[in-house]
Amino acid sequence: MLPRLDLRVLLAVFAGGALGTLARAGLEEAFAHDPASWPWATFAVNVAGAALLALAITRLPSRHRSAHVRAFAGPGLCGGLTTFSTFQLELVRMLDADRVGLALGYAAASVAAGLAAAALATRLASARRATPDVPARERA
Repeated sequence: MLPRLDLRVLLAVFAGGALGTLARAGLEEAFAHDPASWPWATFAVNVAGAALLALAITRLPSRHRSAHVRAFAGPGLCGGLTTFSTFQLELVRMLDADRVGLALGYAAASVAAGLAAAALATRLASARRATPDVPARERA
């Protein structure tokens, strides 16, 4: 038997997904490229999405009081922002344009940059969580 769906969580995923998809589509259109060049917009959204997802997972643990925030940020916003299908299509187009080196570099750089961004975001979020909040007047 399937678990009961919380309509509010579903709406949060939908809203985040719509926002992420609109942001990605706007960047893809603003930074259009030909198949024989580096697809900077897709590269940027995928790396940023990896960092945002790691940050959301690290800063919004499952015990967070609002499942809606996690649903909006994770599968919603990050799911809509990032795009594995476009990444794959760009690789195929690079190969069709006989840009094998570019395709290999793009694939390797995308995976490496995504992992690095996720690791950095996780480290920063974990360090922030380990440091108690000190009021601004006490920091000076």
